[in-house]
Amino acid sequence: MTAIKHLPGAIVLIAVLVLVVAAGCAGQAVGVSPSPSGGIGGTVSAGPTCPVEKLPADPACAPRLVSGAVLVVRDGSGAEVAHATTGADGTFFVPLPAGSYQVTPQPVEGLMGTAPEQSVDVAAGARSDIVLVYDTGIRGPIRAP
Repeated sequence: MTAIKHLPGAIVLIAVLVLVVAAGCAGQAVGVSPSPSGGIGGTVSAGPTCPVEKLPADPACAPRLVSGAVLVVRDGSGAEVAHATTGADGTFFVPLPAGSYQVTPQPVEGLMGTAPEQSVDVAAGARSDIVLVYDTGIRGPIRAP
């Protein structure tokens, strides 16, 4: 008889635990990626990759992706607020709040100079994508086939 008296309390406790666990799992469905936060993302490449560029362009001479490029991000006052290093696929992402920023690529060994700086405006919760292109130093005349 004592066990039956405690049964309603145990059922309530189990029901509360189930609700707590269900609420914790409800935030994100399995297999669904959360949306990216606001910030600056993009791709870094280097070109030209062939000594002679042809018209029409040869796909084998497309710019190559640059891994390991370091990018410094400064706010409107010029203060460094972040830096990023490109991955093996030449991409990067820096989460940032809304504002105006300057992205300054740093020198990469084997490439001439740096890619040009870019000014970027980030809206609240939005991603701003940019493309940065380093110079390989390869030069030659453009020739028609």
